[in-house]
Amino acid sequence: MNSFNDLFQQYNWDDTRKSIYDKTTSDVQRALSAEQRTLEDFKALVSPAAAPYLEEMAVLSQQITQKRFGKTIQMYVPLYLSNECNNICTYCGFSLDNKLRRKTLNAVEVMQEVAAIKDMGFDHVLLVTGEANQTVHVEYFEKVLDLIRPHFSHISMEVQPLDTSDYSTLREKGLNTVLVYQETYHQEDYRKHHPKGKKSNFQYRLETPDRLGQAGIHKMGLGVLIGLEDWRTDSFFTALHLSYLEKKYWQSKYSLSFPRLRPFSGGLEPKVEMKDRELVQLICAYRLLNEEIELSISTRESPTFRNNIIKLGITAMSAGSKTNPGGYAVEPESLEQFEISDDRNTAEIARIIRKQGYEPVWKDWDNCLSI
Repeated sequence: MNSFNDLFQQYNWDDTRKSIYDKTTSDVQRALSAEQRTLEDFKALVSPAAAPYLEEMAVLSQQITQKRFGKTIQMYVPLYLSNECNNICTYCGFSLDNKLRRKTLNAVEVMQEVAAIKDMGFDHVLLVTGEANQTVHVEYFEKVLDLIRPHFSHISMEVQPLDTSDYSTLREKGLNTVLVYQETYHQEDYRKHHPKGKKSNFQYRLETPDRLGQAGIHKMGLGVLIGLEDWRTDSFFTALHLSYLEKKYWQSKYSLSFPRLRPFSGGLEPKVEMKDRELVQLICAYRLLNEEIELSISTRESPTFRNNIIKLGITAMSAGSKTNPGGYAVEPESLEQFEISDDRNTAEIARIIRKQGYEPVWKDWDNCLSI
């Protein structure tokens, strides 16, 4: 099997969706009592039949998470470097057809943002850009990594998919983690939401984690944009992708995120709306499937939801996030990629975490252990 696409082509979306919605109470009970859960068990745990078992799932998720991660929450913050983008995406404020002033941070501006982020207490940063190969290319990323590497213990990146050799180059420059969201595994809907640009190539994006594994990237982040398609089916394909990667690229670590479609300038209404209880169900289902996976929740979610999810399986949270280039120090008022919901500052988030008996971790624990 050369890539995940070889496995993916063996599955049919409609058949998979039906198999999830056909799961019964007995299937859920069997999954909850299993010592080691399978992808079929995961289908049961995300199915409508599992809804009455949410409390039991939450208790198990909390126990499993504390056993593996303790009572800690890893803190990170996004640093938006550019809103330039060559893609048309129906759900994104940076889309090429969205009329806004484009900006890419220069070296001085990057360091102004770094200073503001360090003042907030962060030692783990996520670099984010639109997908504009003529402007925010590998050479630009190399320069940024050279600038910021002395200031952070862990550097993540969420940019356009790159080739294996590019990832190898950036890894040598200090890149630790790459997040690449498939957005949706529904191929027809994927084409509808990505009509123009390199991102319209479904297979190239699908095979990006394979290239990350081949390049020896320390950690990969997966996920879909919840709201584009049926979240249960999309989540199964995410779990299938994760299972494949863990077996083939076992040296790498993995994380999952749960971005729900948020309003943006000229925005798209969700095709499928996920309720808060359903997002809790999904988070717990992933934890019950995989004890090692890191689960991250962003400021897209409301303060109330983020407060309540701390004990239920999440291991990483962003705080004080700005989703526009220069948002922390350079140009606070420029257009955001999407609206955040939780705008509390880092001190307030840290206080909430400690109040629940957990410890916010600002320095990456993997790097701490290796020093």
